[in-house]
Amino acid sequence: MKKIILFFTFSVLTVYGLFAQSGQASNNFNVVDSVRPSPYNLYGNQFPRIEADRRVTFKFYAPNAQKVQVSIVNVPYDMTKEENGVWTYTSEPQDLGYHNYWMVVDGAVVVDPATNGFIGYSHLCNGFEIPDPDGGFYALKDVPHGNVLLKNYYSTVANSWRQIFVYTPPDYEQNIQKRYPVLYLQHGGGEDQRVWIEMGRTNLILDNLIAEGKITPFIVVMETSAVTQRSIVPGPPAPRPTIPGAAGTPGAPAGGSRPGGMFGMSGPGGGIYGQLMTTDLIPWVDKTFRTLSDQKNRAMAGLSMGAMQTRTVTLANLDKFSYIGMFSGGTIAPADITDKSKVRLIFMSYGSRERGSESVKAAADALNEAGIKSVSYVSPLTAHEFQSWRRSLKEFALLLFKD
Repeated sequence: MKKIILFFTFSVLTVYGLFAQSGQASNNFNVVDSVRPSPYNLYGNQFPRIEADRRVTFKFYAPNAQKVQVSIVNVPYDMTKEENGVWTYTSEPQDLGYHNYWMVVDGAVVVDPATNGFIGYSHLCNGFEIPDPDGGFYALKDVPHGNVLLKNYYSTVANSWRQIFVYTPPDYEQNIQKRYPVLYLQHGGGEDQRVWIEMGRTNLILDNLIAEGKITPFIVVMETSAVTQRSIVPGPPAPRPTIPGAAGTPGAPAGGSRPGGMFGMSGPGGGIYGQLMTTDLIPWVDKTFRTLSDQKNRAMAGLSMGAMQTRTVTLANLDKFSYIGMFSGGTIAPADITDKSKVRLIFMSYGSRERGSESVKAAADALNEAGIKSVSYVSPLTAHEFQSWRRSLKEFALLLFKD
């Protein structure tokens, strides 16, 4: 009998997120037409500063540097050096929501010490937030809050410990007789299990929807999509992040072999990751939490690469999943479904500025015509970014576990 060991756990009340250190942080996500520090700044730091017209002003102290750039969503911009050794740059107006940035100092990729660190593009970076007047659905409100738990479990498939985040609804600790459906929520390429909490604000989105009585409360499991099997032949080198001018320079992330490849999306059973989910993760979650463990109460969704992974895993395991969500990661055709009676919903979405947004409705229509319930969604005026995925998660959550 397999022995699954709980390594450690701690609970973080979902008042802001997992990383909040700034006393001002939680109040700035949806305030518009006002100049103020980014909500991710460490306490007392005024920059990056969000201007009233959605421009962003950056400052970085590097008195001995010859050249400093700020890379905003992977595009570098030259900063201007002031007499006091501080480099400055004010951007063009930015899209609503969360965006990554980092500094490039004389060719070296570094983070801004004035703000919180995040993961993106396969390396540590910083972030800023442009307030959205319609972003109240992910704002911190005076409603009951669920918990975000950090858990470790052992995977026999990966032959290693795995770390996951688990969201439990506000009444989970009080209503101890109740069992809950489960959504497995995957991140994108170059990210990990943290991003759906830190940038996606999943916990607050669900807290607010539950408080409004709009959704069935459910558990969310957020796992890293990368798999390395230590006991098999090494796979191809890990992909390098596409940082203009960074390859081979100090501070650039190094490449190298990763045993077993990265994302395990090929092979039987949904690839290595599908095998990990069905063999280790799902049984461990069902054993550890009060879940409704049947197929009709289990969903999987993901953004970008995580959407592609969701497609691979769910289509190979329709006996395990009944709800499928793909955010900015392709579509599903009727011919892909081996047993349409198993599928309760296929949800597909894109930002309106993404390639793919023009075809997602037709893909959903084809599924519906084939007798497979499908819903499409296009996030207005957004691209391949977290504002698209926050909105997509909200729309998907509204449809889950209704029957």
